[in-house]
Amino acid sequence: AAEAHAALAELRTRHDVVLCEGAGSPAEVNLRTGDYVNMGLARAADLPVLLVGDIDRGGVLAALAGTVGLLGPDDQRHIAAFLVNKFRGDVGLLRPGLETVTEVTGRPVLGVVPWLPEVWLDSEDTLAGASVTRSPFDTAAEEDAASPAALRVAVVRLPRVSNATDIDPLVAEPGVAVTVTTDPDTVAAADLAVLPGTRSTVDDLAWLRRTGLARAIERRAATGRPVLGICGGCQMLTRAIHDGVESTTERVAGLGLLPHEVRFTGDKTLRTPEGAWRGTPVSGYEIHHGTVDGAPDREPFLPGAAHDGVWATMWHGMLERDEFRRHWLGVVADQAGIAWRPGTTPGFHARREKMLDTLADAIDEHVDTAALLALIERGVPGDLPRLEITRGPS
Repeated sequence: AAEAHAALAELRTRHDVVLCEGAGSPAEVNLRTGDYVNMGLARAADLPVLLVGDIDRGGVLAALAGTVGLLGPDDQRHIAAFLVNKFRGDVGLLRPGLETVTEVTGRPVLGVVPWLPEVWLDSEDTLAGASVTRSPFDTAAEEDAASPAALRVAVVRLPRVSNATDIDPLVAEPGVAVTVTTDPDTVAAADLAVLPGTRSTVDDLAWLRRTGLARAIERRAATGRPVLGICGGCQMLTRAIHDGVESTTERVAGLGLLPHEVRFTGDKTLRTPEGAWRGTPVSGYEIHHGTVDGAPDREPFLPGAAHDGVWATMWHGMLERDEFRRHWLGVVADQAGIAWRPGTTPGFHARREKMLDTLADAIDEHVDTAALLALIERGVPGDLPRLEITRGPS
């Protein structure tokens, strides 16, 4: 917690505004004593909190009022206002409910953002259907998935997945059908299997073995069918992992699909490298403890290795580069015996920029931005009432 709070303090010296995104719900009072990303952070840095409710999930009015009510009084005083997201229909029908929430809590609702089907938001630590859906990118997504030329990708949903945004460019690519799965048969049947990043390589490797997914990956590699491992997924593909940092396990056998070994040290690699693969420019970022050693006879891959359909890299974000992604997917399609070829649609970055513009326009139209700026400039309001139904810690 101290490190996180210090990092925020340092950011505030360099920026006019710092937006702190919470994790989960601030009303998880069972976890409150260890919280340093939601109300713990708000109290430590004296931040005003805008509570956002997803109306598409249902029960948003009760969730807004109930969240305030469950918090202790010292937490309550930081909840300054509400925002409703993903609304479909006539906002006039919702307005009486919003007025009731304000009457009960003493806090205003600053806006209702409509459902925007062409908008997605990056999600670092979830692969629930992938962070994006196909519909914002490609109106012919279903036809693509059914096409014999479609490149079918199975992404393993690791329990401790991290950097899940690595998958978004694959989901966005026309003619690529992405499935996020824990089913060994789905992994076995796909044209490309992906092991994404993880917060705990050794623990998720053990899970792969318990579920039968490890065997499915090994069988693919034995027949030269493409497998991609990214960061922690890359480490799993090696011969052995020496981990004295994350799991404190001296040595664990990897899947053995590459003759490398991984060694963890206390020093963490943090960098944004650039390079080229087979003449195509590519860039990414690295954030990891373990380093991959040995086997210089394998083809280098960003950095990592490639051999007989097994691709392993420590770089996150490299698939966002359109030219590289489409070049590499073409090679993978050839390995899988699929007739997929890249299309001519706008690239991932262009689509992301358009999405962000759409979101910004919606906020400008549907949210009281003047009230938001007032919260930023003035901080926590001093006249917020306390709800007496509170049962949480103070």
